[in-house]
Amino acid sequence: MKRKSKPEKLVKQPNYPGGKKAMDEFIRTCLQYPEEAIKNKIEGAVAIEYNVDVFGKVTEAKIKHGIGYGCDEEAIRLVKLLKYEKKKYQGLHVVFHKSLIIHFHLNTALQNIEKTELKINYQITEVKKQSAETAIVYTIIPEKKK
Repeated sequence: MKRKSKPEKLVKQPNYPGGKKAMDEFIRTCLQYPEEAIKNKIEGAVAIEYNVDVFGKVTEAKIKHGIGYGCDEEAIRLVKLLKYEKKKYQGLHVVFHKSLIIHFHLNTALQNIEKTELKINYQITEVKKQSAETAIVYTIIPEKKK
């Protein structure tokens, strides 16, 4: 006679909204290649371990394997920006341990720098004063072309 097994209630890991592809896209768009690493032509991968609380917030991040030249600090900054989905765990305070590898490729960084253009828009407005003098005010608004 077979026994009916109860499904076990396991604590499930929090997921990044949109999955792995969305996280990779977020990291790719928010990554700011450190200038010191560009000057010294440093490339490589930074392995980072971090904790995620029940609210989906990264609470602690530390470098497991770094490459220096500002890349380690940038990896920590990026990981602390991540927001995971909130999970309910029946009143338990659960902390999840996760790890991630962030790749720093110099070719990608240099292409992004070269493609960035500065566009300046001029807006001319006239300021009316009680006296006969008139002034023209220029407002310069820099925009980055995407």
